[in-house]
Amino acid sequence: MTRIRISLWSLIATLTALWILANATLPDAFDFITIRNLLVNYSGVIAIGAMSVAMVLATRSGRLDTWLGGLDKSYRLHKWLGITALVAAISHWIATSGPKWLAGLGLLNPPARGARPAETAMSTIESLLSGLHDAAEGIAEPGFYALVVLIVLALVKLFPYRWFAKTHKLIAIAYLVLVFHSVFMLDFAVWTQPLGLVLGVLLTAGAVSAVMALIGRVGRGRQVGGTIETLRFLPDMKVLQTIVHMDDGWKGHKSGQFSFVTFDPREGQHPFTMASAWDPHDARITFITKGLGDHTNFLPEHLKVGDRVTVEGPYGHFTFDDDNKRQIWIAGGIGITPFIARMKQLAHVEDNRPIDLFHSTKTLAPEALATLRADATAANVTLHVLIDDVDGHLTGDKVRLAVPDWKTASVWFCGPAAFGEALSKDLHAHGQPRRAFHQELFNMR
Repeated sequence: MTRIRISLWSLIATLTALWILANATLPDAFDFITIRNLLVNYSGVIAIGAMSVAMVLATRSGRLDTWLGGLDKSYRLHKWLGITALVAAISHWIATSGPKWLAGLGLLNPPARGARPAETAMSTIESLLSGLHDAAEGIAEPGFYALVVLIVLALVKLFPYRWFAKTHKLIAIAYLVLVFHSVFMLDFAVWTQPLGLVLGVLLTAGAVSAVMALIGRVGRGRQVGGTIETLRFLPDMKVLQTIVHMDDGWKGHKSGQFSFVTFDPREGQHPFTMASAWDPHDARITFITKGLGDHTNFLPEHLKVGDRVTVEGPYGHFTFDDDNKRQIWIAGGIGITPFIARMKQLAHVEDNRPIDLFHSTKTLAPEALATLRADATAANVTLHVLIDDVDGHLTGDKVRLAVPDWKTASVWFCGPAAFGEALSKDLHAHGQPRRAFHQELFNMR
């Protein structure tokens, strides 16, 4: 989370500093219209800058994901950039339209139009920008309305994921409309200043990313087909185990990583953690899914052995790589999947560090518990299973009681976000460094 905050605020601070530098020559008087014009300009810079970086992150760039700590972190930053852009765009719209509204209510006298400035010699580029000014101004309002609707739909969790995935792609079109608006509305002189140069890079990168999204190039190089080989459903837990035999081309994955899986082209991609270690001599991947929504509830009834699927990845850095003397793993519900994959790997690759796995869940079928215990034994992992109605919820006190030397351990958490945040705060309050707590932000919206 620290890098997400640093990235977000660094972008805002950088654009703000460059905007201040570009407007270093202050006007003689600060009347209502002057302040309004400054707000229009500033809010527009922040909105298009945030949208541009969000578009770049949507391409799932490996380098950016690595710096941020994984695609889950990249998508969280993408979300907050979208919110930032939404707030800035609404502020831009209000500042732009405000004087007209106030004049209509009789609260503000319309500013007198001055004489048209004398024509001066302009470069070809400046002449082009000036000539398209009216078109850029007229196209902005429908682009703004589309952007607001699409971002709000993306943030509303009740909006079905399959429709979110389809409508979210349309943001690329709204973004390109607003790029056109920004290029031709920004004062020509700004393009030769540091602010203009930075905006030029951001707009170019964002526009290329938007086109990639529209033509379906995002993640294309990481997509490999596969065939469902085995299906195993546990109705008491609403859990489905799916084993997919991968076609040639899958380059492997680390335990704890996830992929985007397309079981039904009409539904589109959904992210699932891979619950198996990779063996190049046995090209199979196991996915464990729990019925938590329309799509995951649909899978047990509609998937069949022999169905074709598409797997894109791998993604994520929840890979258990650290130098701590021991590790503590904490799984909430279906968050057990990356730990199953890691135990499968440790059964064949030795790791002498002591490892404790806490699995907190509402229910656990006897056969699932037996399998989990067998995996833990084979991996030399100490298993602690807590059933909510029997053992109560897992707390920091219970972790510290079970693992006295917990301060020497790194903690790897996968489960509900609020559960992880509560544990992180509790352990940090008792002396654990924040960097020792690793949490998978497995929420793509």
